[in-house]
Amino acid sequence: MASPLFSTLSYWLVNHPKIAHFTWTEGETLASSVSFAAVSVAGYLSATFLLRSAVEILPSLGPRILKPITAVHSLVLCLLSLIMAVGCTLSIISHAPDAAACAKHAICFPLELKPTGPLFFWAHVFYLSKILEFGDTLLIILGRSIQRLSFLHVYHHATVVVMCYLWLRTRQSMFPVALVTNATVHVIMYGYYFLCAIGSRPKWKRLVTNCQIVQFVLSFVLSGWMLYEHSVGSGCSGFLGWCFNAAFNASLLALFLNFHSKNYARTRQVRSEPKGSGFSAEKRD
Repeated sequence: MASPLFSTLSYWLVNHPKIAHFTWTEGETLASSVSFAAVSVAGYLSATFLLRSAVEILPSLGPRILKPITAVHSLVLCLLSLIMAVGCTLSIISHAPDAAACAKHAICFPLELKPTGPLFFWAHVFYLSKILEFGDTLLIILGRSIQRLSFLHVYHHATVVVMCYLWLRTRQSMFPVALVTNATVHVIMYGYYFLCAIGSRPKWKRLVTNCQIVQFVLSFVLSGWMLYEHSVGSGCSGFLGWCFNAAFNASLLALFLNFHSKNYARTRQVRSEPKGSGFSAEKRD
């Protein structure tokens, strides 16, 4: 017998009519056209380049203004990520007869699947949230923390919008797993940013990067299962979309591993230096 909490969450995050009867229709659903996705990414890249070039003449927002804005932005995305992770998880398990069917459905969609129902509702919300995350870059520029505006940051924010759009357009298999894992990582990440913004800097910054790396490794492991189902069965929906997703994840994994080695290997080296050696750790955000 389901608990009252489970029943309540299931209704509001899975069975509510707006969610249960959701249908993604290209060109009709909010932000569902190819042109919208293309303009969003192009606009983000252009604005980032222009603002980065003009950073010296932009008004400087002091910590008293910037920190509350960053705190609200991070808290909103943290809570939204939590809701998406829970909503998509409940959507996976609510209509499956057993654990095996539940797992298989999250890995391999049938070819004839229509983009309707709770899973596609949360995929659409997730897609829109990636556009909201463009605000991360604006806050970095306004805070003049230009050293944080790396290629990895801009590449990730721009390309993830394309990836999420393809989830919907191609009815891509495996996106429920990617959505739950990525949203869960973002709960940790934006929770960290929120705490930093309100003046309580946690000691688990490294955990954020480690979780992101584990997320990509897990996606490759489960992709093997999806490829098996695609090969021996009648096929899995959205295979070309998965190919783009896999290539993107591989590039991100390489970039995150490089980031990890540069930021944390040096920290270990500095800590291992004997006292009085003349070396000191570089201060990082």
